[in-house]
Amino acid sequence: MPECKALVLDLDGTLLGPDENISPAVESAVRQAASIMPVSIATGREPGDVIRYASALGLTAPQMSDNGALILDPATGAELWSVPLGTELAREAMRPILDTGCEFIATHPGGTIFDAAELDTWNLTRVSALDLSKAEADRMARRMSEISALSVVKVWLPYNGLWAVDFTKRGVDKGSGLRALCGLLGVEVSETVAVGDGYNDVPLLETAGIGVAMGGSPRELRAAARYAVPSVAEDGAAEAILRYALEAKPFRGC
Repeated sequence: MPECKALVLDLDGTLLGPDENISPAVESAVRQAASIMPVSIATGREPGDVIRYASALGLTAPQMSDNGALILDPATGAELWSVPLGTELAREAMRPILDTGCEFIATHPGGTIFDAAELDTWNLTRVSALDLSKAEADRMARRMSEISALSVVKVWLPYNGLWAVDFTKRGVDKGSGLRALCGLLGVEVSETVAVGDGYNDVPLLETAGIGVAMGGSPRELRAAARYAVPSVAEDGAAEAILRYALEAKPFRGC
């Protein structure tokens, strides 16, 4: 097995269970890995959540939010790399949200917008329609997939059992984010291990040197992964880290 020089971990369903907590076993494995290599979160969530969980785990490497559209410094929150939608695409992405009145998140390098009345910038990196039924998410994803310049992905929300639809610029996903992250870290993509559980993790696992799918992952993700581990309820992320990222590596302590 090639040496792992960087570890990339999805958040919901991988590090976090439905209660949004990290188990002691998973935290211990993450901290052990972070003592000898860069460890980065890669999530569709907004920057604030990435910084919060990175801080809780003591992570100092660049972190990825917004499905790969934004990479930031966890200590300062400063933008290290981003791909904004651009004004026209940002307006297109917001259109079905404003039409339906559904909950949403719109992120930009300076913060997060939750209320249409506070939408004072179109310099957005990611827009997400939230709290949709599966049927609603399917309809929105089909409709918006007709816009060739947009990347559209459905995401299951484990904290409430509903769905989101995420919009970024075409070609921007966790896979492209991983390539940018590796450039910042000075490691090869082939030297990375990535762990995930959802549809938006497919590009991440396809791009990483070793992709690991969590138990309960959709068929598309399992097909993209080289290995599979148990579910988040069974601390699968800890097994993935210990077996595929830390195998044969000396442990220097936290």
